Amino acid sequence: MQNGSPLWKFSGEGCFFSFKIMEINVFCTMNIPLHCNAFADYELLDCGAQYKLERFGDYVLSRPEPQAIWSVSQSEDEWMKKTHIHFERDKASPEKGLWSKKKPMPDQWKVNHLYKNMNLVFRLGTTSFKHIGLFPEQAENWNYIFDNVIALKSRLQQVKVLNLFAYTGGASLAAKAAGADVVHVDSVKQVVSWSKENMELSGLAGIRWVVEDALKFVKREEKRGSIYQGIILDPPAYGRGPDGEKWVIDQHLDEMLGHCNRLLDNTNGFLILNLYSMGYSPIIAQTLVKMHFPNAANLAFGEMYFEDTFKKQMPLGIYVRFANS
Repeated sequence: MQNGSPLWKFSGEGCFFSFKIMEINVFCTMNIPLHCNAFADYELLDCGAQYKLERFGDYVLSRPEPQAIWSVSQSEDEWMKKTHIHFERDKASPEKGLWSKKKPMPDQWKVNHLYKNMNLVFRLGTTSFKHIGLFPEQAENWNYIFDNVIALKSRLQQVKVLNLFAYTGGASLAAKAAGADVVHVDSVKQVVSWSKENMELSGLAGIRWVVEDALKFVKREEKRGSIYQGIILDPPAYGRGPDGEKWVIDQHLDEMLGHCNRLLDNTNGFLILNLYSMGYSPIIAQTLVKMHFPNAANLAFGEMYFEDTFKKQMPLGIYVRFANS
């Protein structure tokens, strides 16, 4: 305290505070839990006992969810009566398992995401890793991408968007639907093929597909002097590139964001970082982003979550996003 002034002072709800000894160092970034309710073809029916009961279109799935450590709200009989297909973990390999059909349903089916004049179509299918080709909580980010690209297109002739660790392409489709030139990067060829199928189902065309290690790609783009108006990152905890490159999020994410800083348009750019790795907090994520983008405007961060039909809130990862425009 100097001259009777307090060491700290309140500067508004939702702000993040940092302090130095004998010096105030306060910056305000909005910590906003993101209630994911934008996807009409998805519904979280119940969650608990490390499982979740979900409706994707016309079909109900029961699959593991390690963060659902509370009790379920329905009896096992009620749960299973609603279930079309159930994922049973492999005891020898917790990351894998087998799907068991409880009611007739196709091996593949489609769902839609509608927002304004965007209509995205996704082909879903079961995999041995419990995933089905879609993370429905990301619909909130797809809408954010669509709105930001539309806004940028109103004043820029070309809007380029880079989607890294792009999986089956929801973010790529949203950017393309808004009129962006999109580069979609993923190291798994089969996943990129799945993304192409989703693009065609959505009535879109012209996305550039890159099967490559994401870190290697951004390094090359930086050398080329490429600039993007939007960058989306959805990095896994661990991964392998097509040529055996090793990705470890604890070792490589900071470096990756440094390259993204040099690829993103400083005045007309937006960025989204999603993290699903256990042990990462929203504050860790926003600190990483603020370190590399100190002038980020309209920055928001927090947990993404769904609320089930019994009002239980199920966290589903972390997001940080900002738009300088």
